[in-house]
Amino acid sequence: MVMRAALIACLLAPLPALASLTFEEGVAREPDSNRVLYLEQHLVRREGNEPTERLVIYRCGDGTPFARKRVDYRGSTVAPEFVFEDARLGYGEGLRRRTGVESVWVREGKGEAERSAPLDEDARLVADAGFDEFIRDHWGPLVAGQSVPLRFAVPSRLQSLGFKVNRQGSTEFGGEPAETFRLRLGGLLGWIAPSIDVAYGRDSRRLLRFEGLSNLRTDDGESQLVARIEFPTPARAASEAQWQAFAGQTLSACRVRG
Repeated sequence: MVMRAALIACLLAPLPALASLTFEEGVAREPDSNRVLYLEQHLVRREGNEPTERLVIYRCGDGTPFARKRVDYRGSTVAPEFVFEDARLGYGEGLRRRTGVESVWVREGKGEAERSAPLDEDARLVADAGFDEFIRDHWGPLVAGQSVPLRFAVPSRLQSLGFKVNRQGSTEFGGEPAETFRLRLGGLLGWIAPSIDVAYGRDSRRLLRFEGLSNLRTDDGESQLVARIEFPTPARAASEAQWQAFAGQTLSACRVRG
């Protein structure tokens, strides 16, 4: 009887969420000329519907890998820890979480010391690729026309800044119906500072297009690169071998703008 009860309990126990790994590629272009600037290749690991890790390789037009980003969603899906490194400049930045405290850090270039600062505790904190999850989490209010506030971590300024997201309208990309949203600074700065426009599939809720200041700097490191990044095809299954290859790939300096 004991053995039968144990077997029944085992059969009735909830199954663990299945892990999956997918690949998706974005093409970044210069908004005015439409010239290809770089490619970004994303590997995303999920358990069920929740992302757990993201690994991104950035490549110049000739395929040279020049930057890499690692994102860890396990502490928070909207404010994940991340590390970004760019071999062109020796630039690096990220967000780390220790004993429940979030801090951002930045390294301006080769030979430069890392600078860091803690962030004020805020339930509205969003960081890096966590913005995608923020949009999905607030899909209903956004599509209904509500303005949704957030605090976005900006490592280069060692702080988080107050932004608002608003729906701009409906459109279509590659034959897929989409909803467009605008991220801009709150208050008076929102009227003079550059905004970021994004489009997500109405049904898939996947990112289709991003336009505005990217997380990359220009080749000389003087300013943020403005880009239009499109993800023309849905994510497809990837292998653990691809993940290991991306993680171990040597980064090299190359020119995003020739």
